[in-house]
Amino acid sequence: MRIVLGVGGGIAAYKAASLLRLFTESGHSVTVIPTEASLAFVGKATWEALSGNPVSNSVFDQVDKVNHVRLGHEADLLVIAPATADLLARAAGGHADDLLTNTLLMARGPVLFAPAMHSEMWANPATRANVATLRDRGANVLEPAVGRLTGADSGPGRLPEPEAIFTAAMALLDGVAPGGNGGSNAVAAADPRLRGKRVVVTAGGTREALDPVRYLGNRSSGKQGIAVALAARAAGAEVTLIAAHVEVALPQGIDLVQVESALELQAAAQSASSTADVLVMAAAVADFRPDHTEGAKIKKRDDSADPVITLVRNPDILAGLVADRNAAGRRQLIVGFAAETGDDRGGVLDYARAKLERKGCDLLVVNQVGPGAGGQELTFGQDSNEVLILDRDGSEPLAALGTKQEVANAVMARIAEKLGVEN
Repeated sequence: MRIVLGVGGGIAAYKAASLLRLFTESGHSVTVIPTEASLAFVGKATWEALSGNPVSNSVFDQVDKVNHVRLGHEADLLVIAPATADLLARAAGGHADDLLTNTLLMARGPVLFAPAMHSEMWANPATRANVATLRDRGANVLEPAVGRLTGADSGPGRLPEPEAIFTAAMALLDGVAPGGNGGSNAVAAADPRLRGKRVVVTAGGTREALDPVRYLGNRSSGKQGIAVALAARAAGAEVTLIAAHVEVALPQGIDLVQVESALELQAAAQSASSTADVLVMAAAVADFRPDHTEGAKIKKRDDSADPVITLVRNPDILAGLVADRNAAGRRQLIVGFAAETGDDRGGVLDYARAKLERKGCDLLVVNQVGPGAGGQELTFGQDSNEVLILDRDGSEPLAALGTKQEVANAVMARIAEKLGVEN
């Protein structure tokens, strides 16, 4: 296959050399098109030596072959790594001011962008709009990895590992949208740190029966938990989804256990956790249940008093799973989810840190309910989300925002990074 590898002007350009090697060792013919800025990081001689092909970034080279048209027409796949914020903006704007952007405009095959930039650049509304534009046009845009960036900072924006980009690229050559996330181009690449790991995800809201007709429930749609399960599968993990009530279609190709109540979810999670490498507890579990479930529908009669319903506490499933893991001495990563709001006694982070300490899990994904970024109201059931990912090691929280699939991809990237550190 003929692959064009576009290299953007970021410090992560050095990783593209390893990606190029993976392509050539797999038998593909690769033409490298570096931007002018990228040559400050990796020189032209390196690309020519590794690819075995001449390298240019000018539309005025090989004019007799009409290079700026030919390369895009002939390529079976275009991969842009690293895709900087500037390069994403130029691609979204349809610029044609160098050989790479000309080739992008002429491309007939699939296009894969692997972004790399600072976290604030990735989260900036301008970048988010550019990424959305590219995805709407059919381009595949990987979610950046979460980890150490240039300098001392960490966060989302790190270039995915070359092996992960290679896996996503090969999936596109095979005609498969990498990530398998319902047609979305918010792609989560395969990750060698998660390949073959067993990941158990809970999703949806539990229902606690009052009688055969009525129940106590909550507003959870299950969208975020299902997105996490899809991200785990895309990363190469073996996934079990324990689903309570959800308002979206359940995914195919994932081991599925359906439950209704908190006690049923607890039993399913305890059973699945014994062989799990990672537990992600994204379900919205009811804190209370009726102390008694009526065998028949509770009738409303004019000659009877209003019913009194006594509630009892449901078990703390997350804390219980942490205790079980610790008692058994299992090497297992446990991730909790929490919906929080601030009040006059503390902010979202204050309550989240206290909950992380109380639960004892390794990571806590805090879903801020209420006013979000840009004044947007964040409530259950939306397709977008804004979270903070807290680590028990006390490191700075990581922010993730966007569609629920994008947030799920960021959560899974943080889990992979944590697994990589511990292993």
